Amino acid sequence: MTALAEPVAPPLSPLERLEALCDRDSLHLIRTEVVSGAMGDRARLGDGVLGGAGTIDGRPVFCYAQDPGYAGGSLGEAHADTIVRVLELAGRSRAPVVGFVSSGGARMQEGIDALAGYARVFRHTVSLSGRVPQVSVVTGVSAGGGAYSPALTDWIVMTEASSMFLTGPGVVREVLGEDVDAATLGGARVHRRNGVCQFVARDDHDAGRLVRDLLSHLPSHSGGPIPVIEREPPAGHDPGAIVPADQRSVYDVREVIAALVDGGRLLESSAGWARNLVTGFARIDGATVGVIANQPRHLGGVLDAASSEKGARFVSKCDAFGIPMVVLVDTPGYMPGTRQESAGVIRLGATFVHAFAGATVPRFTVVLRKAFGGAFITMNSRDLGADCVFAWPQAQIGVMGARPAVGVIHRRELAAAADPEAERDRLSDHYARTWLRPEVAAARGHVDEVIEPRDTRARLVWALRSLGSRR
Repeated sequence: MTALAEPVAPPLSPLERLEALCDRDSLHLIRTEVVSGAMGDRARLGDGVLGGAGTIDGRPVFCYAQDPGYAGGSLGEAHADTIVRVLELAGRSRAPVVGFVSSGGARMQEGIDALAGYARVFRHTVSLSGRVPQVSVVTGVSAGGGAYSPALTDWIVMTEASSMFLTGPGVVREVLGEDVDAATLGGARVHRRNGVCQFVARDDHDAGRLVRDLLSHLPSHSGGPIPVIEREPPAGHDPGAIVPADQRSVYDVREVIAALVDGGRLLESSAGWARNLVTGFARIDGATVGVIANQPRHLGGVLDAASSEKGARFVSKCDAFGIPMVVLVDTPGYMPGTRQESAGVIRLGATFVHAFAGATVPRFTVVLRKAFGGAFITMNSRDLGADCVFAWPQAQIGVMGARPAVGVIHRRELAAAADPEAERDRLSDHYARTWLRPEVAAARGHVDEVIEPRDTRARLVWALRSLGSRR
């Protein structure tokens, strides 16, 4: 008998959303008396948006919530000024911003003044980028500027019933003759897969809890202290028992992560996009770390254009907010082929390299099983700037795997052999023992230490305590 899914709660009002986000009795509203001069008799106090300030776990936060019940949540001049005021106060106070977005876009009745209002919101959002965490929660239908505005922030949460798009179903139907509904055009399922949103919440209540959890991992501002809570044991003792010895066997790297981090908990970011790379926030020794890991369960953990873009974005956010990174490596390299070249794998792969090479936060790499070619470099290699690189005894590190390497180096011997497959096996075994063992990389200084899998968490705790406060 299957368990019943938890029911979806009805939507909250804008005020209830802000109250669900903030600590009890901490919310104070701002600019509640403003009205739009262009709306005439339809003008309403607040002009369709609530701005506020409160606390989350005792730390200051600024927030706003749009009201789709008034003019479809559309943005006019006074509405925009309230959001800008919230952003300005957040910048001055060096505190996070959370916006609950549900908007039909620029208000038709205010014309170019509404467009100028969006421009002000965009400019102030960008001015805070990398300075304070900015989170958007899409709770309804958001179109045009109501989609661009969240896209400029650091993290987007969508509720399952929400949707966002630049042009709505009506325009698509009129221009392209394509009959599509809001969910199919830009629902949470769509944007979870394409990387536009990082998290999907069941409903408004779940969204509030998720944002509180996300902010609990982050400093209030760039350069601020990383939140530290009481440490917990991981979900397992020996991560090595999870990883098969056979290089071609798959496993879920999230189980390895659970065996290394406090409580086994990972707040995974962009879980539905580029699933061959896992990114998310966890805690080790009570302090936040960003985790980047190849996922052999999808595409064998290979890197490609989409996973490179995903990894580069996440690394940049960690670096902006001073969060140390733990990188778990098990990848055969980059995905070859015309499709990847057409997708710009060179450009996006270089972006991933650029993000790691330019990062100033402490970062630590563990090679679990294999690290070949350019992907070895990209995944936070020692010479790219990793503070410590550990490798498990079964790891293989090199330009490529033994069998394809032998096919290139010894193709004449293989062609002349009486039994080519037996000769390939013999040469591959010799190549792996000579060039791919982690001890070879350690002897040349590319790996700092070969460690037993069961000792990985202890080594990471040591590394974070020794180097984790370096900026």
